[in-house]
Amino acid sequence: MSTSHRRLAAIMFTDVVGYAARVQADEGSALHALEQHNRLLRPIFSRFAGRVVKTMGDAFLVEFESALDAVRCAIEVQRSLREGGTSVPEAERIRVRVGVHVGDVVQTRDDVLGDAVNIASRIQPLAEPGGICLSQQVVDQVQNKIPMPLARLPPVALKHIRMPVTIYRVVLPWSSVASVLPPSEPSGARQLAVLPLANISPDPGDGYFADGLTEELISVLSHVRGLSVIARTSVMPYKTAPKSVAEVGAELGVDTVLEGSVRKAGNRIRITLQLVDVPTQQHVWATSYNRELDDVFAVQSDIAERTADALRLELRPTDGTQPKRPPTSNLAAYDLYLRGLAMLRESLPNGLDRAVRCFERATRLDPEFAEAYAACANAYIAAGGDSISMRKVVPKARKLIARALEIDPESSSAHSALANLVFQSEHNWALAESEFQKAIALNPSNVEAYRFYGLMTFALGRFDQAKELLRHGAQLDPRGHFQATLAWAEFESGNLAEGIRFAEAERDRHPKEVEYHVYVGMYYLGAGRRTDALREADTPLGDADDGARFDHALLNALLGRPAAAREMLARIARGEAKTYTSPTDRAMMYAAMGEKAKALDLLEQDFREGDPTLWLWYRGVFFDSLRDEPRFVALLREYGLPTGTIPRLETHRHSSTGPTTRRARARSRAG
Repeated sequence: MSTSHRRLAAIMFTDVVGYAARVQADEGSALHALEQHNRLLRPIFSRFAGRVVKTMGDAFLVEFESALDAVRCAIEVQRSLREGGTSVPEAERIRVRVGVHVGDVVQTRDDVLGDAVNIASRIQPLAEPGGICLSQQVVDQVQNKIPMPLARLPPVALKHIRMPVTIYRVVLPWSSVASVLPPSEPSGARQLAVLPLANISPDPGDGYFADGLTEELISVLSHVRGLSVIARTSVMPYKTAPKSVAEVGAELGVDTVLEGSVRKAGNRIRITLQLVDVPTQQHVWATSYNRELDDVFAVQSDIAERTADALRLELRPTDGTQPKRPPTSNLAAYDLYLRGLAMLRESLPNGLDRAVRCFERATRLDPEFAEAYAACANAYIAAGGDSISMRKVVPKARKLIARALEIDPESSSAHSALANLVFQSEHNWALAESEFQKAIALNPSNVEAYRFYGLMTFALGRFDQAKELLRHGAQLDPRGHFQATLAWAEFESGNLAEGIRFAEAERDRHPKEVEYHVYVGMYYLGAGRRTDALREADTPLGDADDGARFDHALLNALLGRPAAAREMLARIARGEAKTYTSPTDRAMMYAAMGEKAKALDLLEQDFREGDPTLWLWYRGVFFDSLRDEPRFVALLREYGLPTGTIPRLETHRHSSTGPTTRRARARSRAG
């Protein structure tokens, strides 16, 4: 009679990285290290109700009744190995890869067999050293139940497994920045990255054209239904640091990559492209275009159609009847538009000024160029309150948006700009929400709409919705700054550890930059960890600029050391500061020093004079002294913001703070 039976189980495989090479180099040392590894891991398996089925040299096969127990065990294994290796030389540290899958297994007397075991064994090598990979089946059971985010990798074909398998990587707190992605909801949508087109023109100065065309292709391909297209900010780093298609797929979580080159000479362009399937590394299609420059829009449309056909998708209609017309028929205007997009990637305010000049010249050449008006409006609004006063940009942005929508009522970027404008300057939350939703419906890859819609819902205290929007935005822009805002939202909704973990990881990646020490110090202070906050506040300034010095002074003022804050405010008053400082920024400093009347005067001035930026910063720990002040409560009501929902530091174990340094706030807004 057979002693085997079939049942459901979570299967974990672990394997020591580079163990065979260690044995060859020094067998005695390698065996000693393996013995230590086994002594450490076995009790951890038992603690999470894991049963060691067998060992295979340096590998463990462990089964669990619960997928959640298996994943928690894997996280504890990696944490324990990392902490235990801090005093060991780099070359001698033990690192393991862990893979987890859940499915049917066949139980024999002393072993388990079946596809679940095979899949788990093949998932494990996909993990990075010190990392954990999970199958989709595991993620379905543990998502939102573990504190770490998950990064979706492209579907992979596993040996002897018939169907491609979707794999997720657990983003541990010490993971590299490239792997820091938010939890990703399972989706049937295809994921595409358009890599920066290589500029092979005779004139190296034509690089802006290749960059602009890359951005335009991202925009055009966003209109393919069922295709999710990675944002510009996440693909542009590959321009200076190119990587293989496989590496791009793993880092950005895409299953398809479009790459190629552009050559511009006079009025002729040559564009060479290839669409590559990431799991198989095979070309889906490849083609070249030799055209006159005025055919560039037809080329873009053809690329979108080819991609949609190849991926068995369809172009999203605009109004259901008419194809969307080219954005402009004036090539000189289009050239200026592409230059303007390139300028926006430069540092503010110079990049903003130069971009605006390009967009303005483009609209003078073609007064019907809707996207140039919308791009200019979005540039103004993103910079407002950070590098330039809101009251200076709002009237200009309002006119630009009205003109863009008059020309093209179906412009996603114009609707996004309108939403941004009405909630930041008018606090018309309902209209803004309607416009954000319209912008996303018109272009589901509009990353700026997700960014600011997420910030707006966060400001209103709708944290679950904010996190959902920000996670979706981060899927489109994994190398952008969504992760910082997500950590902020987690902190505000009670998950203090998530915010602190992210802040510490940022500090550890930038140990010499003051702003990151201030960033983590603010989180420590918000969590009631005053001693840790003081340590960060003692970070030497070195050659830090005015923005970092302001943040450093603010943190010290909150800790009862106001000297630097007073000096900074005096410099601002004398007009010596080299960066824009809003009245709300100065109010933060006065409130941190306990000078409530001055802080409230500035906040009311901000609201009255059309530079109202309190909507995003009002939760900050620096405003704790004002929580019960009638004038502060009245201001929040004027904004239409929640009142009376934020605990104060002196009466609770934590206070809301979020990414309160000026740089962190600017990154969360501008991306």
